[in-house]
Amino acid sequence: MSQAKPLLGCIADDFTGATDLANMLVRGGMRTVQTIGVPAEMPAVAADALVIALKSRTIPAAEAIEQSLAALRWLQQQGCTQFFFKYCSTFDSTDAGNIGQVTDALMKELGVDFTIACPAFPENGRTIYRGYLFVADALLNESGMENHPLTPMTDANLVRVLQRQTASKVGLVRYDAVARGAAAVQERFTALRADGVKMAIADAVSDKDLFTLGEACAELKLITGGSGVALGLPENFRRAGLLHAVGEAAQLPKVDGLSVVLAGSASKATNAQVAEWKATRPSFRIDPLALARGEDVVGQALAFSDERIKNEPVLIYATATSDEVKAVQKELGVAKAGHIVEQALAAIAAGLKQRGVRQFVVAGGETSGAVVQALDVRALRIGPQIDPGVPATATLDAQPIALALKSGNFGTVDFFEKALRALAGKAA
Repeated sequence: MSQAKPLLGCIADDFTGATDLANMLVRGGMRTVQTIGVPAEMPAVAADALVIALKSRTIPAAEAIEQSLAALRWLQQQGCTQFFFKYCSTFDSTDAGNIGQVTDALMKELGVDFTIACPAFPENGRTIYRGYLFVADALLNESGMENHPLTPMTDANLVRVLQRQTASKVGLVRYDAVARGAAAVQERFTALRADGVKMAIADAVSDKDLFTLGEACAELKLITGGSGVALGLPENFRRAGLLHAVGEAAQLPKVDGLSVVLAGSASKATNAQVAEWKATRPSFRIDPLALARGEDVVGQALAFSDERIKNEPVLIYATATSDEVKAVQKELGVAKAGHIVEQALAAIAAGLKQRGVRQFVVAGGETSGAVVQALDVRALRIGPQIDPGVPATATLDAQPIALALKSGNFGTVDFFEKALRALAGKAA
């Protein structure tokens, strides 16, 4: 018999990051429910882990702290005993926030004096060595992330990046300690604490390292990082006799209906995925400048879909190269350029739902946040993995919607096709 209350309470700073984390927990055998924002009440479904998806990554730090604390308090009310603050595997943030500031606030609320920060995700090419974050074989600041329109990452040394965001002392759990196992990592925790360190970047270059870190963090009340470090957490609960096998954790209901792909990310991966789709399948491009001129781009996109979507899925995208994005931002401003695209894709999603679309593949964290809000999604059951970091999901409604919410940089070049097959319940 499973426990009556959830064990692990998670706060994610964007929507795709939340599903990424939930995917890891499901892989570890934890029944996982993701809510969109702080819910009014506990979803009426059994769960070992709860993940609250916020849209707080790039908002002012004070607002991110307020939202994160509200999420923490709700998770505490549900009975969670350990907590996880999830952010991007490329540590997306600026000197103004929000990783360090939110971590400080969560630590103070929980009354803890130490935590780790580990965004490593080796399965997707994110590794940390001597405190430096690599994306595949490139340092973070040479990976393309230095051109990110909202959170340009120009320093690969995460100790320095995090220290600029917090008054708390930041240290490092070096790889030589991780390689010696969980006991050695815990010894390093003790030494760092004695030196006044409150947050420690943790090295990890393989999944084995992530399992080691997860085991070492069994007694930490708060853990922060990317989804990768969550790999080792389910086993901690299992060893303690708190997590029991209760069937397939990744089961989803069958969802019938029309399908669409919506892409707003400007990442390299999403650009490649859009190009792959466009070569053989119907697609419609959202032009931010046309939106700014007041043209009915939403209506045009829906009309394009009306003609085709009953026969095959379509792609509606605003994805562009970094140079194209910069040109639009120069004309419209960064905030306006992003906002009008998100709102257009959200309006298109709502219009497509009215037309019978029930399977949505969405690329981009900010885009995913706007779309799930437009679709009035309140909570998601997390299903099987499509690609590393991206699971299939379904809403908990009587008439569910199936969604694949993809971080911009995730997924193989043929991800859209694979995701549509997964949402339709077809074998890969």
